[in-house]
Amino acid sequence: AVPPRRIEAFDNSNTQGQNPVAAMVTFVNSKPLKKGYRKFKIKTVDGPDDYASMREIIHRRYTRVINEKLPQPDLILIDGGKGQLSSAKSALDELGLSYIPLIGLAKRLEEVFLVGSHDPQSISKASAGLRLLKNIRDEVHRFAITFHREVRSKDMLKSVFSDIGGLGSKRIQKLVSEFESIDDIKSLPAKDIANRTGISVSIIKSIQEKIN
Repeated sequence: AVPPRRIEAFDNSNTQGQNPVAAMVTFVNSKPLKKGYRKFKIKTVDGPDDYASMREIIHRRYTRVINEKLPQPDLILIDGGKGQLSSAKSALDELGLSYIPLIGLAKRLEEVFLVGSHDPQSISKASAGLRLLKNIRDEVHRFAITFHREVRSKDMLKSVFSDIGGLGSKRIQKLVSEFESIDDIKSLPAKDIANRTGISVSIIKSIQEKIN
């Protein structure tokens, strides 16, 4: 059998349902294609619901693939087991893309699930194919968690700033877009932050007092 040339893989990440995000990575000829990586903020799901989140991102991604005539993958890999897999499948079916092969790779026992099959596939743990799938799954997992941490730390920044006098939503947005984390703002001289954001040194100092 010809190994799939283009594989697109998906994973969700949230903290008890907070800041839910998802990520996609693309591998072509077994190598990561960085320009094919995508980040998603979950828009339609309340609370921690991995299945509904997976359905949403698969639907969004492949609606776009259809509308923009983007290359279709030879295989879609889901980080998860039967539940995530059937959610992804229902989104593909709705878009008329049920012919694209779809598999789930569950974390705990590295089990591979196929659509329509109740039990996991028995694949040798030493197989090169399984190793590749695990690498891709680990990469999409890493990418999703990194994105989730970014979103969460920016959310924390916003809540810290929201009750400081002289800081309206535009200035808060400016700080959040310029700096990755509270630590960055703690450690830089107030003058440098003022230069980068156009916010007065006195306001910056009151921010630093609040967060130190």
